[in-house]
Amino acid sequence: MTVAPDVPALQVGDPAEAIDALRSSGLRISTARRLVVEALFDADGPVTAAQLAQRLSLEESSVYRNLEVLEQHGLARHVHLGHGPGLYVLSGREDGEFLYCEGCGQVTVLEPHELDAIRTEIRDRFGLTARFAHFPIVGLCAECAAAGATHHHH
Repeated sequence: MTVAPDVPALQVGDPAEAIDALRSSGLRISTARRLVVEALFDADGPVTAAQLAQRLSLEESSVYRNLEVLEQHGLARHVHLGHGPGLYVLSGREDGEFLYCEGCGQVTVLEPHELDAIRTEIRDRFGLTARFAHFPIVGLCAECAAAGATHHHH
């Protein structure tokens, strides 16, 4: 199991600001790295290295390495949804928590406060302060549940 590095999230508003911040922390900004940063800002939710590679016409291994570096520098973080590959989001902007349907793979991004009632319930009953930022809440969406989709896609 990979644990997200404990790096404070870079608070940046746009790709240019992100690149300046990375540069000032001593990071070399290659063309590929710049493209990956811009693509993370353009993405409307979590994306895989493969999706970014395809979108940017870059080698997947290069995108993956860049994502890891961006994660070490606090710009990106990864989440695991079901059995699929790791998904990447901007650290500062995407503090979302996720619901994942293991039937159809649909991802619902929630604001953390939307799960506060559940968190409070878990803390009151079990003493655990639950976090859903790295691993999602997994289940079946209404459509898959209605269709009786008990089979799992791997």
